Amino acid sequence: MALALAKAVESIPRADALPGGSVYEMKFDGFRAVCLVGADEVSLMSRQNKDLSRYFPDLVAAAAEQIPPGCIVDGEAVIWSGGRLDFNALQRRMVTSKAALPSLVLELPASFVAFDVLAVAGHDTRMAPFSERRALLEELARDWVAPLNLSPVTGDREVAVSWFEEMTSSGIEGLVCKGASQLYVGGKRQWLKVKSRRSVDVVCAAVIGPRAQPTAAVVGLPVGGRLRIVGRSTPLAAHAGRSLAMHLRAPRRDHPWPEEITEMMLDRFSRERGTVLLTLVEPLVVEVSADVAWSGGSFRHPVRLLRVRPELHPAAVLFPDHLPQ
Repeated sequence: MALALAKAVESIPRADALPGGSVYEMKFDGFRAVCLVGADEVSLMSRQNKDLSRYFPDLVAAAAEQIPPGCIVDGEAVIWSGGRLDFNALQRRMVTSKAALPSLVLELPASFVAFDVLAVAGHDTRMAPFSERRALLEELARDWVAPLNLSPVTGDREVAVSWFEEMTSSGIEGLVCKGASQLYVGGKRQWLKVKSRRSVDVVCAAVIGPRAQPTAAVVGLPVGGRLRIVGRSTPLAAHAGRSLAMHLRAPRRDHPWPEEITEMMLDRFSRERGTVLLTLVEPLVVEVSADVAWSGGSFRHPVRLLRVRPELHPAAVLFPDHLPQ
């Protein structure tokens, strides 16, 4: 089943940005999951049609008990830990052995946040406008208890702005905006999403490409007394590469990083299993814009290089308070 998708935008959409008026939802940091409830079986499927059921027995059991047969509910599987969303805990579910999974489920139980309904009582609802689907979903969720939850929505842009500004500390990634009269069109980027971003000072200690014309910056943060690689920048335009190159120098002493690393050190979700050659440079401070998604001790998405901070010493860079170590 193809799922409806969202197109990334840089700012919170206007109230009239989408057909029928904008409806705003929080963007939860979890696994996109569709719950299919049959007469005899419940399945939890990923966006790539991977069966997640065995990794989330707590959600499957809750759906079997609380959602009637013939329903298909679109949503997000999440785990809360220490008052915030914990993406690392979700990933642990995927790699934990079958024998060890029950204890992990007890230690870090999952939740399901429903935001759309594709079928009710065996009837396809995808050709109904979102406002009607939302009403059906609210009726379906009227008596739900944890771990099933209904995603909050608002048609008030000011409320959405307050969510965007205040909820990032709990791991909310940003907002998704949907049109009240939009149908559910699988495979189409019909919704809009905007992610929360923060400016962060990091240390650039290597680049990809030649020092005179780098194509990307490789950045690090101090962790446990050493400079650890936490990500790379988005590809640098020619003028940005030249501007950065003006500040790059060959390393003067022992460097904290090797000249060759695995692709997964820069992108934990990369399907590439090869290596990346680094051009090591004398560490310098750069300011980047990063979204709030952080897992496994690194930025989950490439950061955007904003400017070089030659007036700051790399030793003065601290690990940001808003990121979990």
